[in-house]
Amino acid sequence: MPLPILYSLQHCPYAMRARMGLLLAEQAVMIRAVVTKNKPAEMLIASPKGSVPVLVLDKKTVIDESLDIMIWALHKNDPHNLLYSEDSNALPAMLQLIKQNDNEFTDSLSKYKRAKRYHESSEIHNRQQCEVFIHQLETRLNTYRFFMGHEPSLADYAILPFIRQFARVDRKWYLQSSYPKLQQWLNAHLQSSLFSKIMKKYPLWLDQQEAFLFAGETDSY
Repeated sequence: MPLPILYSLQHCPYAMRARMGLLLAEQAVMIRAVVTKNKPAEMLIASPKGSVPVLVLDKKTVIDESLDIMIWALHKNDPHNLLYSEDSNALPAMLQLIKQNDNEFTDSLSKYKRAKRYHESSEIHNRQQCEVFIHQLETRLNTYRFFMGHEPSLADYAILPFIRQFARVDRKWYLQSSYPKLQQWLNAHLQSSLFSKIMKKYPLWLDQQEAFLFAGETDSY
C-alpha cells in the first residue's frame, strides 16, 4: 500500500507543526515540497482551499488542517506520550491552549510582524497584545518544564513554530525581555535533532516530480 503524501512548505508554521507531529508519531509519508506562488494541481484537487499542509491518505481521505494531522498521527502511535494518555483531562486542556494560540495569538503576531516590517507606530501595542499569551506561557514554565507538565506534550510542539516567529520579529528586544523560561524552552527545541529534521529542505515537487520519504524512523528527541 502506498504511503500517504504530505504537501508541505518549509517555513510555514502550520506545515512545520504537521511535520513535527508525523515525525514524533513515526508515521512515514512521502513529502512533496511546494511554494505558495506555484501550487501543484494535484494538491489543489485534494484540497481546494490551497494552503499547506495537506496530507493525502488515499483517494477518499484528505486531512488539510495541521492540528488534525498531528492528532491523527499521535492517535496511531504516541511513543513519547505527547497526549498524556493517563489523564483524560489532558487533551482537552492542550486543545484549549492551542486554540488560544491559533485564534488569538496568531492574529496579534501577524499585526506585530507587519508593524515591525513597515515601521508602523502600532508596533509596541501589537507586541504587547502578543505578550498576553507569552506571559501565560512563561507562567506555566515557572511551574513546569513544559507547557502542560514535566514532559513535552502536543501543546508544546503545536505552539512552537509560532513562538519561534515571535522571537524573530525583534530579536534584540526578545533577548532582553522578561521571559527567561520561554527563551530556554524555545532554544532547547530549536537545538534539538527533531527540529533539524523537520526543517530539512527538499527539492520542489514541481521541479523534479519527486517525493521524498519523511518520518517513519524510530529516534529519540
